Amino acid sequence: MTDIDWDNPSDPKGGWQLDHVRQYTRTNGAEGHHWRGTQTLLLTTIGRVSGKPVRTPLIYGEEEGRYFLVASKGGAPEHPLWYRNLTAHPDVRIQVGPKILQGTARTATPEERARYWPLMLRHWPSYDEYQAKTDREIPLVVIEPVLS
Repeated sequence: MTDIDWDNPSDPKGGWQLDHVRQYTRTNGAEGHHWRGTQTLLLTTIGRVSGKPVRTPLIYGEEEGRYFLVASKGGAPEHPLWYRNLTAHPDVRIQVGPKILQGTARTATPEERARYWPLMLRHWPSYDEYQAKTDREIPLVVIEPVLS
């Protein structure tokens, strides 16, 4: 996927997510990285239908050089679009504060999910409530940065 224009992704259509992305990008992460008592990054995935980059603000955890995301969609019965995109195209870009990294995303193994779910609960305790609201197991995503 070398022909992807990672620098010009589509942003959320409106609402708080669009405002968050604009603030984050305008300030190079100085504003928006810290949000409501936690930390956020900007995830860019490749649309599974469009083939074009799409950017989403998300809460993250970090450990051992890897980044973790929770595909909760607030406990909705279906996975969020960004998760469906990265399962189709695992190449991703993240912006963490001012730092921009290419990476490969995957769903955590059961062992990784058991280990890192508590880490994500420290960032956003509502993830357990979201899990209780849905029959699907909410995926935990691991992003491994690709060294260039």
